[in-house]
Amino acid sequence: MVGHILIVDDEEGVRLSLRGILEDEGYTVSEAASGEEALSFLEKNTPDLVFLDIWLSGIDGLETLKKAKEIQEDIPFIMISGHGNVETAVQALRLGAYDFVEKPLSLEKILLGAKYALEMKNLKQENTLLRQAVSNDYEVPMVANSPVMRVFMRDLLKVAPTDAWVLITGENGTGKELAARTLHRNSKQKNEPFIAVNCAAIPEELIESELFGHEKGAFTGADSTKIGKFELAHNGTLFLDEIGDMSLKTQAKILRILQEQCFERVGGNKNIKVQVRVLAATNKNLEKAIELGEFRQDLYYRLRVFPLYVPPLRERKEDIIPLVETLTKVVEKKYSMQAPIFAKETLQVMEEWTWPGNVRELMHLIERLTVLYSGKTVDYSMLPKELLENVGKSVVTEKNCAAGQICESDVLQKMLSLDYKNAKSAFEEFYLTQKLNEVGGNVSKLSELIGLERSNIHKKLKNMHE
Repeated sequence: MVGHILIVDDEEGVRLSLRGILEDEGYTVSEAASGEEALSFLEKNTPDLVFLDIWLSGIDGLETLKKAKEIQEDIPFIMISGHGNVETAVQALRLGAYDFVEKPLSLEKILLGAKYALEMKNLKQENTLLRQAVSNDYEVPMVANSPVMRVFMRDLLKVAPTDAWVLITGENGTGKELAARTLHRNSKQKNEPFIAVNCAAIPEELIESELFGHEKGAFTGADSTKIGKFELAHNGTLFLDEIGDMSLKTQAKILRILQEQCFERVGGNKNIKVQVRVLAATNKNLEKAIELGEFRQDLYYRLRVFPLYVPPLRERKEDIIPLVETLTKVVEKKYSMQAPIFAKETLQVMEEWTWPGNVRELMHLIERLTVLYSGKTVDYSMLPKELLENVGKSVVTEKNCAAGQICESDVLQKMLSLDYKNAKSAFEEFYLTQKLNEVGGNVSKLSELIGLERSNIHKKLKNMHE
């Protein structure tokens, strides 16, 4: 993978050594002997990657990194040092560094670091393009602004080009299938099939037929031969979602296929050989399931060649606002409607929420708000009740309200500044919005709650959004 790399180090010997290694691999290389020289270079040039020494004369590497990120936010930085420690490495990652390596620098670490950093940069560029032109199936790009997600994406990109099987764990709604698809897109099998199977959604009596296929006449209703998911995924990737919900009987058959790379269709006697990369995912604690006798230990270790954990949204709050921006574009295309505009206070409330349903919950909220307030500004009072009741003190204090409560006084002050007709209309909109959120957007429940006919409610909601 070719690219332009900047080396920043005050030791000429280190710069020359790194230049030789990188130029031998086809990279274009530039040098800077100080942090000041590097910042001046970045003002005029956009390299694809920077190797930056921590211990520089003048401004040090960490300060250089901080200022460089203000100039060129998207360039990956690999920090190098002969006196590294864990605290320094953590500080560098928090400031936005991609990775941290120590001197003496090994050839393998330098080349692999450059390769993975450039792959990460390319993936982020692809994500940007996806945000501008979302795919027809409305797939959500992975957003990795937070430190924990940057580490996750770094690990994902390291394992993606290999043949290693990956076990993806995480809570519901975190994006485990999206992680699997991203692995496939960056793998050697990217031009081959990606076949996803939700193991929890297939009845026990049908799962063998779904996975392995069946021969005509194998059972009642088998009127023709069916090709199973393993066979469809030949030379590609098979994604087994919710693997923890699979029965012990099926687990045994899956283990045999993974060991032998061959199987028989249901009702058949012919061995079918396949070459498949298996990715699996679950929201369950499989180690506890093994203790309870609900999951096979040998299958667990067979699948868990490379574990990946997708962090919940509450642990990656730096991603919430970028996700809102991304998801609004997805929803706009999905519904062919103009997305709402989120007020600053609204985004603050959304950042404070714990998001028990993770990215999926955020997506559903944006869908609801788009339908209700297409093209309008969403004030925080329009958010669902559960978010408002748990609003953080930072938002509340800014509004001079009692901690954890909605600032209805602001709404009242706004209404008092209007004439009677407009004040009545403003109150009605506020009232209906609050009550509609209380019943989760269900107009029938709202009708029962406030004693107003559904047809009248629909009419009023329509007038509100025109």
